[in-house]
Amino acid sequence: MSGLMRTRERQGPAQPDLRRIWQVVLDDHIIALRWSPTGQTLAAAAISGPISILDSTSGTVQHRLQGHLGLGTTALDWHPDGIRLASSGQDGQVRVWDTTSGKEQQVLDAGGTAWVERVVWHSAGSVLAAAAGRTVRLWAANGTLRHTWDAHASTVVDIAWEPRGTRLAAAAYGGVTLWQPGQAAPLRCYAWQGSTLVLAWSPDGSLIATGDQDSTVHFWYVASGKDLQMWGYETKVLELTWHWSSRYLATGGGSIPCVWDCQAGPNGPEGSRPVQLVAHSVPVTALAYQHRGNLLVSGGQAGGVALWEPHRTNRRYAWADGTSAVTQLVWSPDDTRLSVGYDDGTVALYAVTSEIAKVPRGKPQRS
Repeated sequence: MSGLMRTRERQGPAQPDLRRIWQVVLDDHIIALRWSPTGQTLAAAAISGPISILDSTSGTVQHRLQGHLGLGTTALDWHPDGIRLASSGQDGQVRVWDTTSGKEQQVLDAGGTAWVERVVWHSAGSVLAAAAGRTVRLWAANGTLRHTWDAHASTVVDIAWEPRGTRLAAAAYGGVTLWQPGQAAPLRCYAWQGSTLVLAWSPDGSLIATGDQDSTVHFWYVASGKDLQMWGYETKVLELTWHWSSRYLATGGGSIPCVWDCQAGPNGPEGSRPVQLVAHSVPVTALAYQHRGNLLVSGGQAGGVALWEPHRTNRRYAWADGTSAVTQLVWSPDDTRLSVGYDDGTVALYAVTSEIAKVPRGKPQRS
C-alpha cells in the first residue's frame, strides 16, 4: 500500500529499526487505540463512533462494533481478561463489549452528562471507572454502581489508577484528587490553580505528573504532597510517558520531545536540563515508552514516527513516514511491535527489530 514508507538511520548494525507489517484504513480520525492483554488483537476507535477489533497478525477486521455511533467515541480500555472492552462516548454512556462475539454486554449511565471523557478498568478487573463532567463514577464488573464521586470543582479531564494499587487519581482545573474505593470522601487533594489536561502516575506510584494548558508540566510527590514544575514549552502539554524505572519522564509540548531525569537532584527534575530529541519539524502529538524496555517513540503532526533510546543517545534510531498526523502510539504487551493511529483513519503496525528492543536493562522498581 502507498503512503507509509520506512527508512533506517545509518548509525551501526546493532541499532533498532522499524519494519512495517501491515496497514489498514478505517472510518476516520483514530481517537483511541489499545492492545488486548494477550497481544492477539487491537481495538481502534474512530472519533465518529465505530470501534474496530483487529487481528494483530494480519490487520484483518474481526468485528466492527457500533460504539457510540452518531455522536462519537472518546476512549477505550480492555478488561484484563482480554475479552471485554469498555468504551466511553459523547452519548453520556459507558458501554462494555464482548470482543469474541462482537456483542454489547452492558450499557452504563454516566449520570445524565452528555460527554464521558475517560473510562479505565482497574488492573484486577474488579471495577470500572469513568469520568463525565465533574463526576467520577465507579461500577463493579457486573455493572452495579459502587460510587458517584462529584467533589470536583470543574470538569474531570483525565483519570488513572495507581499502578499496583487501589487509588484513583482524577485531574481537573485546580489540581488532582485521589479517591479510594469504599470511601465516599476524597483521600487527598493536590491543589494547583491551573488547567490540567492529562495525568500520568509513575510506574512505582511515587509521583503524579500532569501536562497543562499553560505550557507547563507539574509534579506531585504522592506521599508528601510536595510539588514542582517545569516550564518553557512551546505549546500546551498533552503528551506524557514514563520510563518503566520511574526515573525518566518524556514530555511533548512542542516539536522537540524532552526527557527529564526525575532523580537529577534533591528537587527532582526541577531546574535541571532535559535530554532534547530533535527530529520533528512540527509539534509532537504522541509519545510512548516501552513497558519494560528503554525505547521511546514519538509521533508528529506531519505523520512521522521516530524511534529513540534517549538514555544512550539523543540521535534517532529509525524513522517512518505517515499518511497524516499521528494520534496514537501504543506498544504491544511484549514490546516487540508498535501500533500507530493516524488522523485520517489509518492504523499501521510495525515490528521493532534487534535484540535491544526486547531485553530491558536492570529490574523494574517495586512500590
